[in-house]
Formats: sequence, C-alpha cells, structure tokens
Amino acid sequence: MKKIAPSILSADFTRLGEEIASVSDADYIHFDVMDGVFVPNISVGLPVLQSVRKITDMVLDVHLMITEPIRYVEQFCEAGGDIVTVHYEADDEDRIVEAMEQIRECGKRAGISIKPGTPAEVLKPFLQYADLILVMTVEPGFGGQGFMLDQVKKIEQVRKLIDQSGYKIELEVDGGINDGTAELCAEAGADVLVSGSYLFKRADRAAEIKRLQSI
Repeated sequence: MKKIAPSILSADFTRLGEEIASVSDADYIHFDVMDGVFVPNISVGLPVLQSVRKITDMVLDVHLMITEPIRYVEQFCEAGGDIVTVHYEADDEDRIVEAMEQIRECGKRAGISIKPGTPAEVLKPFLQYADLILVMTVEPGFGGQGFMLDQVKKIEQVRKLIDQSGYKIELEVDGGINDGTAELCAEAGADVLVSGSYLFKRADRAAEIKRLQSI
C-alpha cells in the first residue's frame, strides 16, 4: 500500500474546507509553500496553514520551496505542520542540517527535497537527520506539469541510499503523478505519492485515492 498526499495547490481555494474533506481518505495533505524567490511563483503561507490545521486532523505535509528555510521552519511547525520539508538547494549544507534539526526539536518530522537536476548522492550527509526524502519529478514552482521520466532512475537511487543507510525514511515523489506514473514511482521504490491536478480533477476522488493506494 502506498500513501497518497493530495496537493491542495490544485484545490479550489474558494471552498478549501470542502476540498480537503473530499480527499479525507488520503494519508497526508500536501501543502506547498512558495516564496517567489526560490521558485518563480508565490503560493500560500502560515495563515492558510493555521486555518487548515483547524479543519482537519490529517497529517499536514508541508513542502517549503523557499530560500533560507531555517528562518521559518519553527513557525511552520507551530502553525500545524506534521512533516516539514526543506530543499537541499535552498541554503548551504550546515544551515539545511540546522533547519532539519530544528524541525525535529519541535517534535515534527523533517524532510529534505531535491530538484530534478540535483543528483541523489548529495543526500548522503542528510540521511541521519531525515524522516522523509522528497524527489521532485517536475521543476518546482507550478502545478500541472508533466512527469519527467528521467527521474525514475533517481527514485531508484534514493531508494537504495535509504535502504543502505538503515534509517527509517519515507521516500516521497511529487510532480506529474497520475495512474500511470504512480505505478512507475511505486516500482522504483516510492512510499508516498503526491498528486495535485490529476486527483482534484477526478469526479470520484475517494475511489481514485483508494486505487492509487493499492498500487
């Protein structure tokens, strides 16, 4: 069974509570934060996360696509994030480690993400601090992009790194996930699949979530 994390970046924000309720059979809610600097787009932030926390007890999987995330990780933990993921490319190694340590000190799960152009090997120094690794299969910053097939090999490489490390780390994949690419990611070793536009366009979201979970 795979865990499914609907990305509310693709939800209708005029009725966000209803949208989240419609995917309540999923395992996580994926919450994308973009600052317009690290990625060329701006999305939601702390006030929206606080509001979402009030209406659901689902695991909130917060993906920080922001530069120098150490400045804000504690606030996102306090606002309701259960998993807070920072990007390897967003700061220097020591400060990324410090950010991940802060997340854990807040009693939350720490994640680290890599962009499509970043090799899997860079993750080795971070494995001991990570509860989750997020492999991006599109360029971060916009929803609705097509899955990059050349990233399947990287998913396999990250799976191998995790297995060899002996640490308990979930492998999450985000970007262009649909019924076909979900199978590719599952076969490559993914534990958690983030799905945005594909899932929120389904007429029966609950049925599609169950189908993806069974892959």
